[in-house]
Amino acid sequence: MIFVLEESLELVLNIIQHNVLEMPVCEKEQLNVPGGHTTGLSLNNDRLYKLTYSTEVFLDRGKGNLQDSVGYRISSNVDVVLLWRSPDGDDNQLIQITMKDVNVENVNQRRGEKSIFKGKKSSQIIRKENLEAMQRPVLLHLIHGKIKEFYSYQNEPAAIENLKRGLASLFQMQLSSGTTNEVDISGDCKVTYQAQQDKVTKIKALDSCKLERAGFTTPHQVLGVTSKATSVTTYKIEDSFVVAVLSEEIHALRLNFLQSIAGKIVSRQKLELKTTEAGLRLKPGKQVAAIIKAVDSKYTAIPIVGQVFQSKCRGCPSLSEHWQSIRKHLQPDNLSKAEAVRSFLAFVKHLRTAKKEEILQILKAENKEVLPQLVDAVTSAQTPDSLDAILDFLDFKSTESVILQERFLYACAFASHPDEELLRALISKFKGSFGSNDIRESVMIIIGALVRKLCQKEGCKLKGVIEAKKLILGGLEKAEKKEDIMMYLLALKNARLPEGIPLLLKYAETREGPISHLAATTLQRYDVPFITDEVKKTMNRIYHQNRKIHEKTVRTTAAAIILKNNPSYMEVKNILLSIGELPKEMNKYMLSIVQDILRFEMPASKMVRRVLKEMVAHNYDRFSKSGSSSAYTGYVERTSHSASTYSLDILYSGSGILRRSNLNIFQYIEKTPLHGIQVVIEAQGLEALIAATPDEGEENLDSYAGLSALLFDVQLRPVTFFNGYSDLMSKMLSASSDPMSVVKGLLLLIDHSQELQLQSGLKANMDVQGGLAIDITGAMEFSLWYRESKTRVKNRVSVLITGDITVDSSFVKAGLEIGAETEAGLEFISTVQFSQYPFLVCLQMDKEDVPYRQFETKYERLSTGRGYVSRKRKESLIGGCEFPLHQENSDMCKVVFAPQPKSSSSGWF
Repeated sequence: MIFVLEESLELVLNIIQHNVLEMPVCEKEQLNVPGGHTTGLSLNNDRLYKLTYSTEVFLDRGKGNLQDSVGYRISSNVDVVLLWRSPDGDDNQLIQITMKDVNVENVNQRRGEKSIFKGKKSSQIIRKENLEAMQRPVLLHLIHGKIKEFYSYQNEPAAIENLKRGLASLFQMQLSSGTTNEVDISGDCKVTYQAQQDKVTKIKALDSCKLERAGFTTPHQVLGVTSKATSVTTYKIEDSFVVAVLSEEIHALRLNFLQSIAGKIVSRQKLELKTTEAGLRLKPGKQVAAIIKAVDSKYTAIPIVGQVFQSKCRGCPSLSEHWQSIRKHLQPDNLSKAEAVRSFLAFVKHLRTAKKEEILQILKAENKEVLPQLVDAVTSAQTPDSLDAILDFLDFKSTESVILQERFLYACAFASHPDEELLRALISKFKGSFGSNDIRESVMIIIGALVRKLCQKEGCKLKGVIEAKKLILGGLEKAEKKEDIMMYLLALKNARLPEGIPLLLKYAETREGPISHLAATTLQRYDVPFITDEVKKTMNRIYHQNRKIHEKTVRTTAAAIILKNNPSYMEVKNILLSIGELPKEMNKYMLSIVQDILRFEMPASKMVRRVLKEMVAHNYDRFSKSGSSSAYTGYVERTSHSASTYSLDILYSGSGILRRSNLNIFQYIEKTPLHGIQVVIEAQGLEALIAATPDEGEENLDSYAGLSALLFDVQLRPVTFFNGYSDLMSKMLSASSDPMSVVKGLLLLIDHSQELQLQSGLKANMDVQGGLAIDITGAMEFSLWYRESKTRVKNRVSVLITGDITVDSSFVKAGLEIGAETEAGLEFISTVQFSQYPFLVCLQMDKEDVPYRQFETKYERLSTGRGYVSRKRKESLIGGCEFPLHQENSDMCKVVFAPQPKSSSSGWF
């Protein structure tokens, strides 16, 4: 874990122990201070308090020595004087705080000649006007130790005022134990005081602070980040005033599924009393306003809460210049490289600051080769300007820009933090007209995905979400055409609305073929709490065919739903007893499912083992069924807190033709799953090709083959290899089928941005972005001449994840950039030879060699341009492999790909 509090506060406090007097603890955990001042700090009349102050910040990856970090220190002398005390009470005070002799230096003493501050005066680093503003006094009105008002001069730079707010906030405290809410530079925060002898410890709950700051995050735990923040301030008190103050604030962040993407900010403030001397006499008066006016009429009350500021980017390219510099990396041939993803992520960041007109200008000027990648980036920016620009640019009534429309919709589906406006825009488009029916279907499917994401962010009651729910459920209830029913079912598969379950049960049990199967697979995506007894009763009726005959794909899906959702003893027993009474390949498939549950220790395994103690369920006749259908689950990777699994199940028809293959990859963080990839190839109605008899319940199915993909929990629109006998025969004559693109594009999957107001007054940003270029293709080859069929699913991805942590004072900035990148390929091949019976089946799942690169950049930079940079890089190669499946498959592959015997003759005979 990276959340370790570096260098105990006690060690530093011991250094200044000689300045502190031991004082007894009162019964009410309150410091025993003279003069009756028991609520907060109190200054003596006519005294000038001279202190030294420093604030320093360290940035690192959360491990190692802080001296290896980057950062900087701002130090000064501080004069504090009491200007006025209310005649009605000693705890109503007005104090003046003045910073003097400001200096900026390095926190890393080993930097030496490489220090960016070496040879620079403070006025050169901070700039003269900023230095003058920093050294202008501020006034603090304290009542009972709490800040009533903070007074400064108008129109001072926000970054400079924040530094003075950070110093002033240290003077807010109480001398008794307890929990309360305080407003300081961090916002309105819950704080807990612990008073002991001459020491007071203030613990600020930073996660409770109410402070408006821009930011967003990916809501899914697997793709999200974990952040933690702590703040502890320790006061040493003597004569009701501070002898020393030490404050330490830590912000740490890590990516959940890749913990090497981690970083930490340590911010410290130190205030020490050096001496006191004669000071200004108290100003007489009853009203503080009159006193302030008498001191300087230019003083004005401003919020003590930190204010937002943006540092100017010097020499940064325009949006158009940036695009021209990276567009070569986004050519279609370069998308398999990590540099394409790096360029994509950088451009998305730039787009978030761009205006609609700038974005439209680039879109209209780009050519058709790079335009799809530009559409990915513009949509992923997720700003009002980028959304307006892309909606103005795309014409959904056109058939010429279908690829661009599809890329826009996919980018919407994977939006990291979608808002209601995006959903409303898609609803509006759906109600309009389309040049392509495929795009109309995709719009509805993506509306379902957005409903799901908004509901995960507690947005289910938004008007746009309510309208989208009515559109999906109302459309499904009233739809008559098969295509419309399938479209609304796919939308519901993404949205997973609990109120849609009764409709899904009706379609699963009463409809035929693909509709029944899709309704069942939609139910399969619901979480366990939604699979009620009523749902399981319906699934049992479907599996056991109590009311009508169902095809194998629907029955096996129903069985999977039962076995995944806390099955009862009788449910498991009835499924086991059915094995042996099912069609031949379904027997083998269900047997493989049960064996996979036992071998992989799935949740249902305990109940299955209980049932198997009965001889009637566990016997040789039942467990010796032959066939080629199979199911297997294995680990891609496994650690103490995460796991990645793959599963592959294949169901054949009784005639040996592929009925369904289902490849799944899941990523788990503890018990939270992310469905990374699902690729399903389905075929039906092909028995006539080899003069075979269809299985029960499948006699009237049309010839069809297609591929359906689910990517990062989002169901995409399925693609069709062929549909109908004439289309099938044209594919047969060509003996092969060209690969069809299932999904291709650049996706922004991880997107976390957090702006922090450090209590020292510095501004920090913690950003994590993760993107990938993905290309999934599928192909089905069928040869009557060789009596062989092959299905191929190829998945190529390039992934880049970056973390960027900065701390900015407006005149000096420190940063840490960390990242990891890789390019990977995964191919699934299914080969079936039906020249003999039983037919031969070989399944292969191959992973290519995977290069893995990690990098780290630390830097310090002055606003004048001078900087220090440290870079580290590490590369490794993870060897490719063929993922293991069951032993029967290995034996079959040896037969299918047996080496051909060498001929002993070189002649004709």
